[in-house]
Amino acid sequence: MTEREKRFWKGAGLVTGEMLVTLVAFTAVVSGLVFMIRPRVRKYKRIDLKVFDLIQPHVDENRNQRMLALTFLGKHQFLIPANLSLIIFYLFVRKHSWFSIRVASIAISSLLLMFGLKHLFHRNRPLNPLLQKAKGKSFPSGHAIMSVTFYGLIIYILAHEIENRAVKIPIIGSLIILMQAIGFSRIYLRVHYASDVIAGNIIGLGWLLTSLRLLEKLEAFNKEKVGETSLHLRPIFGPVAQLNRAIAF
Repeated sequence: MTEREKRFWKGAGLVTGEMLVTLVAFTAVVSGLVFMIRPRVRKYKRIDLKVFDLIQPHVDENRNQRMLALTFLGKHQFLIPANLSLIIFYLFVRKHSWFSIRVASIAISSLLLMFGLKHLFHRNRPLNPLLQKAKGKSFPSGHAIMSVTFYGLIIYILAHEIENRAVKIPIIGSLIILMQAIGFSRIYLRVHYASDVIAGNIIGLGWLLTSLRLLEKLEAFNKEKVGETSLHLRPIFGPVAQLNRAIAF
């Protein structure tokens, strides 16, 4: 095993441990907040049903097909190959092993977070799906969480690597719209309540920002201790501000 490979696996082990601890803490905080407001949220289920009623007059076959295409972009059948492609690109083409670790750790931890929260809250899906039933529980929306963490990570990459604002802003704006469209497709198809999607967006964004901040610190620590080559991106001190600046017109 080469020295570079040793540094890579040492960094990966460090990230795994720290990410698991942070993930457990983040899940506990989110769960506590949701359980505290849960009695109030239940009272607003009629609003979720009202959203279905508002969408119903606009349902037609053409929109059904467009919504199925959008929802595919948030499915694991698409996101797993997409994440693997990013990992391979940064590991073997750009040779930035730490950023490949970022992609993998955010993808895997987001998946664990989604399953953990679904298991905790155990909310059943809407009774009458538009086209076909979806597996698993309803709260929070897995499509929303995974889309925000994946496409949000792409936004983070583009915000650092594209200098031309005339190119960067339309692409980032399109990705933000795509994330919201994927979430809306789940409501349109009646496989999620609106509250599932809103919660998924908030949780996904919170975990993405938490992960990026943690990984930045771990990368800096690993570089100081073992001399691992860092990805040549500007650090995200204050990740919320960085993302806001990235999409500011």
